[in-house]
Amino acid sequence: MPIREIFDLISLWALPAIILIILTVAITRKVPIYEAFIEGAKDGVKVSANIIPYLVAIIVAISMLRASGAIDSIATLCAGLLDKIHLPADVLPLAFVRSLSGSAAVGVFSDIIANNDINSYTSKLAAIMLGSSETTFYVLTVYFGAVGIKKYRYALLTGLSADFIGIIMAIIVARIFFA
Repeated sequence: MPIREIFDLISLWALPAIILIILTVAITRKVPIYEAFIEGAKDGVKVSANIIPYLVAIIVAISMLRASGAIDSIATLCAGLLDKIHLPADVLPLAFVRSLSGSAAVGVFSDIIANNDINSYTSKLAAIMLGSSETTFYVLTVYFGAVGIKKYRYALLTGLSADFIGIIMAIIVARIFFA
């Protein structure tokens, strides 16, 4: 059986298998499954209500940065340096915005696709970059704020390091496969 078919089979049955295992363990331990699910759903609603102010704050901040043109101005200022390393200036706003907000990053990505051919190096690099990093500030603001974590210096450093490495690796992968 070819490796692709094996992975297709695993991906098809992974989630049902996990659900079946969870239900089996819960039944053997005599956990009231429905009641536990309802209690978890109630907690989820409480967390959702707690994170709304954080979501509004980060959405307003991203909207202000995009509307003011600050992100595009930085990309324009760095265009000379980017040309030297053969990096399209169009993807720089995506690199900045990705760690702030996923929806803003998708918006920037949509602009890149609209302004470039879908099969261009710039579009492919942007697609790889979009999938290779995380919304670090969003995660720290929303989720850490929701559970009351105030000291997240090391989490911020780790998240930004991972974002930076993800962007660098996206550039390397795009250069290897599409340049």
